[in-house]
Amino acid sequence: MIRFIDTHSHLYDSAFSQDADSVIERAVQAGVEQMILPDIDSSVREAMIALARRHPEHCHFCIGLHPTEINAENFDKEMQAVLSASLLHKDEMVAIGEIGLDYYWSKEFVELQQKAFKEQILLADSLDKPILIHCREAIGDCLNILQKYKGKNTRGVFHAYSGSLETYHEIKKLGNFLLGIGGVVSFKNSGLAKIIENVDLEDIILETDAPYLTPVPYRGKRNESAYIPLIAKKIAEIKGVSVEEVAQHTSSNASKMFFGRDFLVK
Repeated sequence: MIRFIDTHSHLYDSAFSQDADSVIERAVQAGVEQMILPDIDSSVREAMIALARRHPEHCHFCIGLHPTEINAENFDKEMQAVLSASLLHKDEMVAIGEIGLDYYWSKEFVELQQKAFKEQILLADSLDKPILIHCREAIGDCLNILQKYKGKNTRGVFHAYSGSLETYHEIKKLGNFLLGIGGVVSFKNSGLAKIIENVDLEDIILETDAPYLTPVPYRGKRNESAYIPLIAKKIAEIKGVSVEEVAQHTSSNASKMFFGRDFLVK
């Protein structure tokens, strides 16, 4: 049986308020045995943790403050909430994230975004956890910040990777970082397929970012973890390998990053 891991799925989102349990069941039936739930901020944290605890064999949560949710009014409160939740759930959570920089929507709080990113990297290092990086229109600053932690225990994932081949090679120099590849790879004009041709399978993990970024042929509809095999199939076509090989590499990569072992070996 082919076994997958969805490394980024917001299954606690309101888009799943009526059928989250069924969505998880469909994913497992599709071979997606593990789903990682990234955090956004304190407003969703309780629901995220509750869902993961309802499905402990399949769902695993992270703690973190998303860059688009940062502003001058909430910064101290939200960062304290991340610290408190991380310490409280340090043995249960699998990563700090999603964290990072987002200059696409607004550059009003760039300095606070960078401060939050740095503080959460240090938190992850202190707890021996990987980081889930959200980076949009900010790759230069993101790489510059991560460069300061090179050679330390800092490791993680560039979620929804859409950068260039050159950026991929810069990321490789940082150490233990993976590229999260999702439905965008199936979009006709995304350009990501051309990049993936030249990316090693050892550097790729699969993600949906559900309910967003739904792969073809369901683009425009709600995304869910059961669509991971569609992403794997597209990558297999691009790389000229079998879906089984994509599943084996990406699941092993994800398992080692988030669980420190091959979680799918029973």
